[in-house]
Amino acid sequence: MYNATVARLTYRGLLGRRRAFILFGLPALLIGVSVVVRILVGADDGTAGSVLGGLALATMVPLIGVVAGTGAIGPEIDDGSVVYLLSKPVKRPTIIFTKLIVAIAVTAVFSAVPTLIAGFVLNGNSQQIAVAYAVAAVVASIAYSAMFLLLGTLTRHAVVAGLVYALVWESLFGSLVPGARTLSVQQWSLALAQRIGAEGAVSSDVGLPLALSLLAGVTVAATWFAGQKLRSLTLAGEE
Repeated sequence: MYNATVARLTYRGLLGRRRAFILFGLPALLIGVSVVVRILVGADDGTAGSVLGGLALATMVPLIGVVAGTGAIGPEIDDGSVVYLLSKPVKRPTIIFTKLIVAIAVTAVFSAVPTLIAGFVLNGNSQQIAVAYAVAAVVASIAYSAMFLLLGTLTRHAVVAGLVYALVWESLFGSLVPGARTLSVQQWSLALAQRIGAEGAVSSDVGLPLALSLLAGVTVAATWFAGQKLRSLTLAGEE
């Protein structure tokens, strides 16, 4: 289910100049903001939670997910090079699963690691806040990667659609509108962070069992649909 050649080509595409600028720039911004906040405010648990929840989990993680998820396959579909890939003796599920693993790895590294660092900068991991949000970032990375990988197979405007979801739904509605929170990857991952952090340090509107079920369901469904879409692209190329 994992092909090293496909993975290497996907990593090379994701870590190219334009995407690397975003992948490195967003974490640098988070850490920079955290340093400034620590200097101005000091070590404060409430402030740390606000920065990690609002800037890291609600904004940075989904944006990096958009870059990694759509970039794992979208450009190959846009420029037609996917036909060359599909002509190789590699099973279609293997291609999707490999690209998903790469997208998850890139998203997790560029989101969870800086989130952890920012948490230690902000309050030294008091009440396990840094670890809780870092784990939440890893879990969210899995769902985001699958969702945005699917978008990359569905539309040529996957980046735009992903940005709308990340900035409007997750960052705006997912944070402000109570009803929308239950359908937010952010809130699902916060349920796990709530379990890890000290009592009252992190809160979520979704219970942990439901959150884990939704995360798993979305990831599996998105991956399956992406595989089905890739099969249809194969047929179109053969025709």
